[in-house]
Amino acid sequence: MHCPFCGTEDTRVVDSRLVADGSQIRRRRECASCKERFTTFEVAELLMPRVVKRDGSREPFDEHKLRAGLQRALEKRPVSVEAVEAAIGAIKRDLQSAGEREVPSRVIGEKVMEQLRRLDDVAFVRFASVYRRFQDLSEFRAELDRLDREAREAADHG
Repeated sequence: MHCPFCGTEDTRVVDSRLVADGSQIRRRRECASCKERFTTFEVAELLMPRVVKRDGSREPFDEHKLRAGLQRALEKRPVSVEAVEAAIGAIKRDLQSAGEREVPSRVIGEKVMEQLRRLDDVAFVRFASVYRRFQDLSEFRAELDRLDREAREAADHG
């Protein structure tokens, strides 16, 4: 593994841990040359379905786009990197286990919202407002009311 700071190939693993429900390995590494430390994530590479966009075009699944969307919604929110990686892993596992060769982008968006709802309500509403294209404040308020109602129901049953 090349050091991202100095480019040297000589790095060593300092610590390894399973993350994201055991589907990833998080490795802390240290460069033998510059002594900087960095983290890598190791995952099995599995075939992902192609994404069918709203306009009917098709493109390869892009994990970087998925991660960027989650990170944008979670900006300045108290959610760990491990939790984000676990959410990405869960979305990918869902898509792979469906066994489809193609998946509508809408399905991915719904899975993102499902994960964001578990991680952080504010991030969920941020993403939903863009994804669902809220047209005005009343649509935004309706979503907040629905979240509030579900939280009260969960508290009553919990």
